[in-house]
Amino acid sequence: MSYRTRRDNRTGNIAGGTPQRAIIDIGSNTVRLVVYGGTMRAPMVLLNEKVTAKLGREIAATGRLADEAMALALRGLKRFALLLDDLGISDIETVATAAVREAANGREFVEQLRAIGLEPRVISGEEEALLSAHGVIGAFPDAHGIVADLGGGSLELVRVSQGSADGASTLPLGTLRLPEYRKGGWAGMRKALDKVIRSAGWDLAEAAPEANGALYLVGGTWRAMAVFAMAVSGHPLSDPHGFELDAATAMQIAEALAGSESDALRGRERISSMRAEKLPDAAVLLAALLARLNPAKVVFSSWGLREGLLYDRLPAHSRAQDPLLAGIAVFASQRGATPTLATRMAAWTLDAAPARTHGSERLRLGATMLALASMQIEPNLRLPQAIDWALHKRWIAVDGKGRAMMAAAIAANGNQMNLPPRVRALASEEALEEAIRWGLALRLARRLGAQSRRSLEVSRLAMEEGTLVLRLAESHAALFGQPTEKDMKLLAGRLGVEWRVEVVPDSAV
Repeated sequence: MSYRTRRDNRTGNIAGGTPQRAIIDIGSNTVRLVVYGGTMRAPMVLLNEKVTAKLGREIAATGRLADEAMALALRGLKRFALLLDDLGISDIETVATAAVREAANGREFVEQLRAIGLEPRVISGEEEALLSAHGVIGAFPDAHGIVADLGGGSLELVRVSQGSADGASTLPLGTLRLPEYRKGGWAGMRKALDKVIRSAGWDLAEAAPEANGALYLVGGTWRAMAVFAMAVSGHPLSDPHGFELDAATAMQIAEALAGSESDALRGRERISSMRAEKLPDAAVLLAALLARLNPAKVVFSSWGLREGLLYDRLPAHSRAQDPLLAGIAVFASQRGATPTLATRMAAWTLDAAPARTHGSERLRLGATMLALASMQIEPNLRLPQAIDWALHKRWIAVDGKGRAMMAAAIAANGNQMNLPPRVRALASEEALEEAIRWGLALRLARRLGAQSRRSLEVSRLAMEEGTLVLRLAESHAALFGQPTEKDMKLLAGRLGVEWRVEVVPDSAV
């Protein structure tokens, strides 16, 4: 077997042939390769690797990329290029941000990148801000407020509302530059940062917080801050994406971190030493932003520039897709639960267990897909693993309450109504009860005919004058066995109604 044949046989091995797209992000602090698969409306990260080259560490002092930083970055980039070639991934987008665009020797560095086969695009500060904003819009379709993307070399601020972004600014407040503002302690630093923010035209202190909207924080240092805040509050979820704080609590967290020593933060779980070093300065910056932008709340986003690049390439109809359902559909399909089957079962159970006060039909459909996918897991592992899917996978456009409701529906589908405390901590009893009913109705639909399409065509489940009615065609009357009777009783009892079964001519179903 030739080398070429061996390499071709490895092509696509990251995700079994799933279409893949790679983005190389050359930032002021890190150089990162991310390979995405699945649907690009809610892409799955297949490979994420970075090199902390700190390309921008000497920009302020010398105006140049340091030689050793370029050498370290190039070493990593050569590896990235080789990996992508071996994997057969040809859809590659390479972008460089603040450090490369500002450095006197940035053009020289770009030529070195071209020599190793990359085609980098050096983007402007405004374009960087807009791309980050598009990433936030992709993750939060109803986003309204201001995106603050904190990188190593710069801070981008941009307004978002109604699916569009405008008013982009780039400020020289990246994490590598923040130490320059430390004179006078953290109070003096905050005053100096405030001056930079105001001079760039960002002063919303007198406007109502509701009008200003949310402050969406993008960047690894902000995410580390979210991890810190989640740990301090005992938050039951693990993913910082979508984590929210009201403005007052965010200010308390910022002030606590601003007065912390980075050495004390290094010992915290899930906060790297690099991020621990940056957190106190970033906290002072956040305090200044909160005071000047006066947001209603703070929302942490793991989607930013790279996801904005993906979102920008989507056609209009793909952008309009629900990112939660798009992501769950791919995940569930890979586990034997097709969107078509889930949609049929959601429709079959709609009359008996609809989304009412607390949930939504999109959430109920997402829960249905995950619950059906969970049936492929071994019974002894099923419930804990499937509940973890609902709570901890990086689903897009769903909050903690929605995650808890999906988890409750999954548990009820497995006849488990004693929900774990971490689920109960995220939603009210009323919301969880609504979701439990979704799960019990799905259990009935699933077990009635072993998930066959025919069983759903020859039966109907309805609420009629306060009674739960299962109507079956004569040809399939035998489907009403002992398991079905148990499931009917369980669902009716949870709904607080009587129940009955009607056998009718096939034409009357």
